[in-house]
Amino acid sequence: MTKITEAQFRKMVALSSKRLSKNAEFINSLNVFPVPDGDTGTNMNLSFASGAKYVAESTANSVGSLAIALAKGLLMGARGNSGVILSQIFRGFYKSTEKKDVLTAADLAAALSAGVESAYKAVMKPTEGTILTVAREAAKAANKRAEETDDAVLVMKSAYEAAKSALAKTPELLPVLKEVGVVDSGGQGLTFVYQGFYDVLSGNKSEDGDSHQPSVEEMDEMVNAQHHKSVQSQLNTEDIRYGYCTEIMVRLGAGRLVDQKFDYDEFRAYLNGIGDSLLVIADDEVVKVHVHTEHPGKVLSYGQHFGSLIKVKVDNMRLQHETILEHDKEENVQEQSTAASVNGYGIIAIASGKGLNKLFRSLGATYVLNGGQTMNPSTQDIVDAVEKTHAKKVIILPNNKNILLAAQQASKIVSGVKVAVIPSKTIAQGMSALVSFNQDANLSDNEEEMAADLDTVKSGQVTVAVRDSNIDGKKIEKDHYMGIVDGKIVVTDPVCKQAAILMVKEMLDVDSEIVTVIYGTEGSASEAQEIKKAALEFDEDLEVEIHEGDQPVYPYLISVE
Repeated sequence: MTKITEAQFRKMVALSSKRLSKNAEFINSLNVFPVPDGDTGTNMNLSFASGAKYVAESTANSVGSLAIALAKGLLMGARGNSGVILSQIFRGFYKSTEKKDVLTAADLAAALSAGVESAYKAVMKPTEGTILTVAREAAKAANKRAEETDDAVLVMKSAYEAAKSALAKTPELLPVLKEVGVVDSGGQGLTFVYQGFYDVLSGNKSEDGDSHQPSVEEMDEMVNAQHHKSVQSQLNTEDIRYGYCTEIMVRLGAGRLVDQKFDYDEFRAYLNGIGDSLLVIADDEVVKVHVHTEHPGKVLSYGQHFGSLIKVKVDNMRLQHETILEHDKEENVQEQSTAASVNGYGIIAIASGKGLNKLFRSLGATYVLNGGQTMNPSTQDIVDAVEKTHAKKVIILPNNKNILLAAQQASKIVSGVKVAVIPSKTIAQGMSALVSFNQDANLSDNEEEMAADLDTVKSGQVTVAVRDSNIDGKKIEKDHYMGIVDGKIVVTDPVCKQAAILMVKEMLDVDSEIVTVIYGTEGSASEAQEIKKAALEFDEDLEVEIHEGDQPVYPYLISVE
């Protein structure tokens, strides 16, 4: 194949998007830290899906025009650092191809190289052993092959194979990957994209691709992800056909009622007949089921034909839906009240949790964009938030290192508004910066002053380990709690409260004056009081504040100033 046509390029984009979608949870599982916040796969999937949507809706008949559409969609849909870097790769790609009706093998190789150049420029401190390395090695191999042949299939094959090879070597370049025993998640995502490109060009018959088959242990994450992606707020409660979200785990062959031999296809077919949203994962010992049905009892009794029930969970989704509608109604009321600016300023804070929303508003934020760990807003989301402030000067507090690049990208494409992004990487940093805001100062002075205050606060997070791991020589056991201070795991303990207390002890020094404890959905006010008591035993002169944050993922966010 000496030329890639518009029709073929459309297929390349569509298949790569499908591969990312099918493998998003696998990519998420490559998260280095064993915390329940791995979202690289989700971010890359949603980012590329936005690009694919723009391509599908385009009526263009040239590859160059479609590349522009892909880059535009990726730009607006980019989520998290991985999504932003992916958008920059294809920004360079489109810059190289925008005037091309079709692509030759040389054009393809040049576009991959242009993508690498664009991505490296977008990252202030490029790190080897990441998606950048995978992209660079793939482009290098493609260009070398393009010097030998005009066959675009062979050029893309070289790029894909080099991407796989570079991916396998990422643990040698990043010690933390080697320590944990995983490859780079962003590099894995890009490799799936290039695999999709190659399969279309080579005519691979298995164009749907083989998705990673999750283990039974990964099933809970899949179920949770499915609920988070729901569009329940767009439905009426009476439209819910199957009202009970039913989950069971069956230990095969065990139990007094076993009278059937397990057959995956038959088992799945029966459950599919009494519900929808079905997920069935099985190995030789256990089968895990998630299904929406009107007859949860039938699911339970059917499972007992094959083994003993070792886990059962049934939720009434109609009641849950009514709660969601009430919550959305409250959020809409809150959103409508954010139009007022402060002396011409709009201040956007990004945070997840009703309590954190109130805290940021009390400190002066004019708009709180819902998002955070596992919920990274897209570039478009941030652009929309800027417009909703109705202000000419806007300050953005990302409050998460994985949102920073998207915020910076959004600031560059908003028209008619001066935007400053304060590089706050934690909730604590965002709050500290916000206290320094001066409504009478100009934008550049505020930006300088607020950024300078980021290092005056220590940020601690407590969360649960989702797998056994070794980080920085520290052994971490699954289901134990970790205290993470400024990105480094400093303590672990099987008890959440105790992990928080140990973390506070590590955070304190002779200059410490104020400790702030923010408890989330998995924390409690009573435990927060015990953490406060322990902190005062460490230093009776401390001022300790407690706030309800309602944040997910982290039972406790603790800062020390």
